Amino acid sequence: MNSNIIFKIQKRIIRIITHSHHRTSCQNLFKNLNILPLKSQYVLSLAMFVVENLREFITNSDIDSLNTRQKSHLHPPLVRTTKGQKGVQYMGVKIYNKLPTKIQSLSTNKKQFYKALKKILLLGSFYMLESFYDWSTVSELHATYL
Repeated sequence: MNSNIIFKIQKRIIRIITHSHHRTSCQNLFKNLNILPLKSQYVLSLAMFVVENLREFITNSDIDSLNTRQKSHLHPPLVRTTKGQKGVQYMGVKIYNKLPTKIQSLSTNKKQFYKALKKILLLGSFYMLESFYDWSTVSELHATYL
């Protein structure tokens, strides 16, 4: 709930910085200023948490020997509550698994990973996690960047 208030303040500040009308869409303003919207910052922070603690997570292939498309994905921790599903580890794994494999492959070099992910997030300028999860729109960004 507080994140919505913070995001509205963030957009108001962006409009003030750019001397834009109070009803102007901020999505391009964020891109032009190279500033990540709040949800994009959240995605970046969680992905970096996973990369920095990668050895703490297990992959799907560690759990099951079946040769599936998601065998290299991180296995989400078992959670039983909605609160647990909003936790750092669960959400971090969920976000990390949504990243393109080219960005995931940069996990061994934290600086390159950070730079590549931030560039994608700046191009997408995601306002909501759902738009981040919808990789059909982001695949165009992959082609542009990667």
